[in-house]
Amino acid sequence: MKSILLSAVALLSVAGAANAACSPDYSGVTLSVSTQNGPFIASALKDAAKVWEEKTCGKVNIVEFPFSELYPKFLTAMSQQTGDFDVIGFIPAWVPDFAPYLSTMPAEMQKGPAWDDIHPVYRERLMMWDGEIKSATMDGDMHLLNYRADLFEDAANKEAFKKKYGYDLAAPTTWPQYYDVAAFFTDPAKGLYGTAEAYKRSGQQFWYFFSHAASYTNNPKNPGSMFFDPETMDAQINNPGWLKALEDYKRGLAYNPPGALNNGSGDVRPLYAGGKVAMNIDWGDSGVLGATKGESAIAGNVRTAVLPGSTEIWNYKTKSWDKFDKPVASPFLAFGGWQLAVPADSKNQAAAWSFVQVATSPEVSAKAIVTANTGVNPYRLSHYTNIDNWSSIFTKEEAESYLSAQKASLDSPNVALDLRIPGFFNYTEVLEIELSKALAGEEEPQAALDNIAAEWNKITDEFGRDKQLAAYRSAMGLPPLK
Repeated sequence: MKSILLSAVALLSVAGAANAACSPDYSGVTLSVSTQNGPFIASALKDAAKVWEEKTCGKVNIVEFPFSELYPKFLTAMSQQTGDFDVIGFIPAWVPDFAPYLSTMPAEMQKGPAWDDIHPVYRERLMMWDGEIKSATMDGDMHLLNYRADLFEDAANKEAFKKKYGYDLAAPTTWPQYYDVAAFFTDPAKGLYGTAEAYKRSGQQFWYFFSHAASYTNNPKNPGSMFFDPETMDAQINNPGWLKALEDYKRGLAYNPPGALNNGSGDVRPLYAGGKVAMNIDWGDSGVLGATKGESAIAGNVRTAVLPGSTEIWNYKTKSWDKFDKPVASPFLAFGGWQLAVPADSKNQAAAWSFVQVATSPEVSAKAIVTANTGVNPYRLSHYTNIDNWSSIFTKEEAESYLSAQKASLDSPNVALDLRIPGFFNYTEVLEIELSKALAGEEEPQAALDNIAAEWNKITDEFGRDKQLAAYRSAMGLPPLK
């Protein structure tokens, strides 16, 4: 009997020690964490899950769907309170639609060094809706210009470019310069093209279009007027600034590799890293992939710059072009970065927020941002200052270029925020249909934009113009109308 009691005590001691190692203890809890098909983002969450499981003794099941299916699956599940998901990985543009069904971040997560380390643009703008923190940034996103140092710094190229265009070969600061550079390097006989952008419908195409449009429509004299009139909510997408952007965007097809209309954002990265193009426009993923030895043909030659700007920006109030003495950069925070949130119908909310805290922690995120194909880009202040962390993939020159371009974009006085209002999916679905027709030559650019504007105005009225106007002004950082 005594031996049985001793054995029982021993087993209890082992169990107690095991539970003590679980901090906090979520043994017996299995979280359903869902996002888009990997490797981008899903692989980062899988890596985070291993850390969380070891720390808490809980389990994580990663559920992946194609990007195009995320919005309807998440919204349907949350609105019907199915409890299917404990954590969802999604984009900031969907927050207005998802917010009523999301729990609020625990107050204890909204303070301390890890909280203060998040760049203010993400912490104070993109994680908040209606005064509450509804999500946590796990990825910092903006479009950047990537280019190759081996081509741009080559003496023969520099001489030939200067002779042809009359100015020095360098990272373009305006779109006309961008097309000069793209034309200069496009040489199909050598298998080299000037640039690569995404043009594929459902391949995150419209964000590339928006990056062009920001330069011509995000007027510093009229904040918040890029997408809609911030006083009436009338669509602005068919004004001359947007037309110029669409004409530019379409013009770029001539300098992309063949089949560009079928390329999504995931396709422009290997084109750059594989040495097939002199430049590309993409999120920060291209820089990481391009610098990763064994994955890239251009390692050591990755350079990054803020998106080109413009010396002319459309003024929707005066209906004329405002001219500026030097190019105005309007770096576009395309997408805004993936976010994690906990649905209100989750039966494991405490554990779910614990997972979010681990996945977005300085330690876990620091590893994710330097790992190829995670899809995670810098969003913490420490991400931009800890140069040593980047030495595993970047040379010093590459790291300084990459990080300074991202920080300069975020800190730009005319930074352009992405569209973020209820019905985002409805607006962009219409946009992609007409945009694809214009790119394929099936419809004239102005006609396509006119169709989009008409449909956008209908959608706005269906959702309620006053409601949409209030949401739009809030998303653009404007005060409520009196």
